[in-house]
Formats: sequence, structure tokens, C-alpha cells
Amino acid sequence: MLKIGEAAAKSGLPVKTIRYYDDIGLLAPTVERSQSGYRLFLPQVVDRLAFIKRAQSLGLSLEEVKEILAVHDRGVLPCETVKGQIQDKIAQITEQIEQLNTLRTELQSVLSQWQEPAPEFVETTICPNLEAKRSF
Repeated sequence: MLKIGEAAAKSGLPVKTIRYYDDIGLLAPTVERSQSGYRLFLPQVVDRLAFIKRAQSLGLSLEEVKEILAVHDRGVLPCETVKGQIQDKIAQITEQIEQLNTLRTELQSVLSQWQEPAPEFVETTICPNLEAKRSF
């Protein structure tokens, strides 16, 4: 059994993070409590923490990771669940890229039509280049 400091050292994660993961149920089958209430971890916790870290680096939320681990903890390889979540993540990223491309085009359009406003506009506008089309 590993103490939390040992699990932190082996996983490269802060103790506080490991406590949080335990509190939200991500480490359930790999953690026990000593008689005095200290967390004690099975050696497998290091692999579990590495999986959590890798999944997060790929953009999966802790809730998504929890779903994957729940499948695994029932004795089933969660590869289909992981595949589905990664496909969903790719779709989300593709949509974000499209939205960002649209935004870039709009920003480039604003800049290409940029005009320096006359000083008298200070009373009636904030920045006419961002407001409805006006002639200066």
C-alpha cells in the first residue's frame, strides 16, 4: 500500500490533486482508509492516475474520465466508450475551428475597412469601426 505522498511522487501529481480525485470518486477501487483515517493506495493507483492525466491532456473532462473508469471498474475494457468520447471531442474541436475561422474572417474584414474617425465622433460613438457602417 502507498501513502498519498508516495502516490504523488510516483505519479507526478500534487497530493492535493490526488485528494480531489479521491473525493470525487475517481480512485475508489484503489484507495482504502487506515484505522486512523489516512488514505492508503494500491500500487495500481499509479496507472489509474496516469490514465486520468493522459485523458485530460486529450481534452476529456473529469466527468468523462469518471464514465470511462466506471466501465473499467465493472470489469469491461472501456475502449468503445473512450472511442466515442474522442469522436465527440473531434467533432467539438472541428466546430470550434469553423467558428474561429469565421471570427478571423470577420476580424480581417473589420481591419480591411478600417478608417480613422474624425474627432467630432467622440460625442456620438465609442469606436465607429466596430459599430454599424458610418461614413466619417
